[in-house]
Amino acid sequence: MAEIVGGGRPVNDAERRVITYLRDHAPADWLLLHNVEVPRGDDVFEVDLLVLTGHSLVVVDVKGTRGRIEVSGSRWFPPRREAFGSPVAKLRGTAKALKGLLVSRATQLERVYVDSLVVLTSPDAQLIDPAGRDAVNVTDLSRLIATLSDVSRVRRGCSPDAKPYFAAILDALNQTVRRSTAPPRYGNWEVEEQLGGDARITEYRAFNATLPGSETVLLRVYQADPLADQESRAAERQRIANAYQSLARIPPHPCLVRPRDFFAIDDESRFVLVLDDVHGQALHLRLGQGVRLTVIQDMLSGLAHAHAHGVIHRALTPASVLVTDDGHAVLTGFDYAKPGPRNYTVAHELHNVLDAHYVAPECHERPDRMTAASDVYAAGVIAYQLLTGDLPAGPDAHGPDVPDVVRRMLDHTPAKRPTAAESLDILRRPPAQVPESRLKRLVRRFVPGS
Repeated sequence: MAEIVGGGRPVNDAERRVITYLRDHAPADWLLLHNVEVPRGDDVFEVDLLVLTGHSLVVVDVKGTRGRIEVSGSRWFPPRREAFGSPVAKLRGTAKALKGLLVSRATQLERVYVDSLVVLTSPDAQLIDPAGRDAVNVTDLSRLIATLSDVSRVRRGCSPDAKPYFAAILDALNQTVRRSTAPPRYGNWEVEEQLGGDARITEYRAFNATLPGSETVLLRVYQADPLADQESRAAERQRIANAYQSLARIPPHPCLVRPRDFFAIDDESRFVLVLDDVHGQALHLRLGQGVRLTVIQDMLSGLAHAHAHGVIHRALTPASVLVTDDGHAVLTGFDYAKPGPRNYTVAHELHNVLDAHYVAPECHERPDRMTAASDVYAAGVIAYQLLTGDLPAGPDAHGPDVPDVVRRMLDHTPAKRPTAAESLDILRRPPAQVPESRLKRLVRRFVPGS
């Protein structure tokens, strides 16, 4: 039975399950510290659990995410919810920051390895990580103690025996970390679960603290630099507010994610975007599996509605489309959208986020030239990929299940592409009756009953 040496209040049942499991099953010489905050410069990182084993200090993040979770690049794609930033990448950064804090307290702790581990607690959780970058730092409850006991995880240059450093580690932690007394709260929204994120954005599922048990929302918490000069702060504020400003211009539509609120906290070191919690699966996970025409129509419907109100998406990919349980699509991911004329731009950041497969030919070298026509091109690529399972080879791409309008959406000349509204109108028309071929008429003439 491991010893719990301190900590704050667990946020959810998944955290309680892991803490209880380690307390009851881990070796007696392991020490546990749960629900603490690690300072890093002017910011604070929330840590679910710190485990001091015989060979390392491990920073643990607990995830109650269910079902098949697919990893693509720096994003996790779970079923029935929006994709979120890999928690592994952020946890590695927290582990590195904690190591620096420990060494600053006692230089001999340079020899102690600080590991990081994400624990999936749902029995049906399955991580699919083709590149293998995240999987090495992910485990489940059944393998948790074995993973934490694995001395081979200690990197070269660090000691495989942390016991001589226990007193110094605990003393340094006592000087460094602080107890988290309650679940994080942003305005009136209390965090139910941290979904993921990166150095710039952290994503949470939250509920209204005044009405526990009410519907949940998605919080995107953006980091900002409160010490930057006035011009830099203004530019950063504009960039962060871009998604909300874009969505706020658009009247509610069933095929577009709905913004709830946007506000700053503290000294504008963080900004919070509140969105509907769309319970759906990222379209990214359905590529090559076949899809109803309804999904393509919904995508075009949402896009046409945005265009009608002067908003260009500019970063449309399968990752920014959610498919709900009843088979309808909802557009998300408006961080880099253009909400009509304005006196600033975020286009210079597009090259960091764009997937070249979905970028119109005229915008490859100049993302700032993106228009409604380039959105249509991206939608055409997605539609083609959904219908065939492959990316289009070019404007002449064709397939037995690809409507002519989709090929027109992929035209290399922007002016020749139909608008999103025109494309939607064509796809909604009843299919024209296909005339009998001459060969079939001949067969019918010579083969009775054919």
